[in-house]
Amino acid sequence: MTHHLFEGKDHASIYQKYRFRPPDELKEIILQYLDEKKGKPHVLAVDLGCGTGQNSRLLAPHFQEVVSIDISECQLKEAMTVPGYNNITYRKGTAEELPFPDGSVDLLTAASAAHWFDQQRFLAEMSRVLKPHGCMALLGFSDYNTRLHYQACGDRLNCIYEEVKQVLLPYTSSQVAVANNKLKELYSAIPFQDKQRIECIQTSFSISVRNVVGFIESWSMFQAYKRRHPQTAEDLLLNTQKKFLEEMGVTSPDTEMELRMGYFCILASKPA
Repeated sequence: MTHHLFEGKDHASIYQKYRFRPPDELKEIILQYLDEKKGKPHVLAVDLGCGTGQNSRLLAPHFQEVVSIDISECQLKEAMTVPGYNNITYRKGTAEELPFPDGSVDLLTAASAAHWFDQQRFLAEMSRVLKPHGCMALLGFSDYNTRLHYQACGDRLNCIYEEVKQVLLPYTSSQVAVANNKLKELYSAIPFQDKQRIECIQTSFSISVRNVVGFIESWSMFQAYKRRHPQTAEDLLLNTQKKFLEEMGVTSPDTEMELRMGYFCILASKPA
């Protein structure tokens, strides 16, 4: 986590409000894999690049303790505002220097974060801290698979969405391309023989126009664009919302559309 792109207070607040929680189906796949490879009890899960804690809260009911690590104090402060998860501890830190003894972690996970890690140093730490038969789960989504749908105007909504991505393309970090490529290079570098890829876990849900625009605002490339062109960036959001509403034939930004996206997951288990 050597990239400092999510540290501002405003960005952290946007991230908390508009970022999606990983689907329950993906959580069940990860827990089933951990059960098969290591078995119970599930003592310690470590969530790297935890951001505002969406993935951490998903894991919390299934572990005695979850330690959630991020480089951004603002992200961690947002995560701590969510009540009801007494077994989660939030710590500032990086994926490349983990504050755990050798062989102490049951599950090491990162949701939409591993593309920011220093691959070689992260994998070395992963190998060190996992228990024998402990597991790693890296999950995320490729935005190439994101689709919007509302009555008969899905194609046009997707065109509007793609137009925004084209505007932001010059401000898109190479690490985002790594995520869209589903971490293929990192997967090849995992030093364990027992590893597998799950390519596409489809999920769909209803989301308001307002929240689709908020999701766009949470992107690192939008924030980079906004730093260079503050007013133009705000105009981009307003115009995108306006285009969505006009195409849908509605006036309220709380009108819901369907969002479809595909998640992927990399699983690996440390040998005994």
